[in-house]
Amino acid sequence: MPDLPVDDELTQLFHALCDASAVETLSRFRTNTSVDNKLDQDFDPVTEGDREAERAIRAHLAAHYGDHGVIGEEFQRVNEDSSIQWIIDPIDGTRAFISGLPVWGTLIGLYVDNVPFAGVMDQPFTRERFMAVPDQSGNLTSHLYRGSEQPVTLKTGNIDSLQDATLMTTSPYLLQNDADRSYFNLEQSVKLSRYGCDCYAYAMVACGHVDIAVESGLNIYDIAALIPIIEGAGGVVTDWQGNSAHEGGQVVAAANSRLHGLALERLNQP
Repeated sequence: MPDLPVDDELTQLFHALCDASAVETLSRFRTNTSVDNKLDQDFDPVTEGDREAERAIRAHLAAHYGDHGVIGEEFQRVNEDSSIQWIIDPIDGTRAFISGLPVWGTLIGLYVDNVPFAGVMDQPFTRERFMAVPDQSGNLTSHLYRGSEQPVTLKTGNIDSLQDATLMTTSPYLLQNDADRSYFNLEQSVKLSRYGCDCYAYAMVACGHVDIAVESGLNIYDIAALIPIIEGAGGVVTDWQGNSAHEGGQVVAAANSRLHGLALERLNQP
């Protein structure tokens, strides 16, 4: 296996990667940066910030861990046979980014033998960095870093009934293959539902402010970093059938196992 940074070394590496990315994203946020469309018949925006942030992250990884694999949204995969894979979404929430809304984030996940190992979600405009790194014993803990402040340990909420829960999805219009009907089964059972926020919604699950986040049609780079962050805070992340969500697809994240089970029941209700 290639060398794997762990504990403090991994924490500092995540900080360095996020700092390098932030140079490229912040300089273009709330500016008249150009926007390209990846699709002919729909709208899937990409900006110079997306591309340059991913280049910055890849360059740092190549300089220090050139034998590791990299899966990114904007460029081709490298070292696909490596047991260590970095999964990058330089700007998750590009629509929010180009709209001037600070609910986008840079996502960097780390998989070892195809299993989520660690991750970070960085929102540099609000100076919030959500990170999950295992300690030397392999125990995963999530923290919120705010600049020079001491990190805060994250803990998901303790609500265990749907009628008291807050639910988020980016948009029910993005749900694929009739998944909107299943989603609305769940939405009708909760206290409060909100739309938007992309990766930021999952960070709020880890912080204990949101109880459930649900999506459909996610790519691996949309979720790889978020799984460790939520699990390290005490939450549960799976697909809608209760299996691993490490490849994306239909994803449900919940604050605890009880609430997660109830959400799965509603999503799979005939």
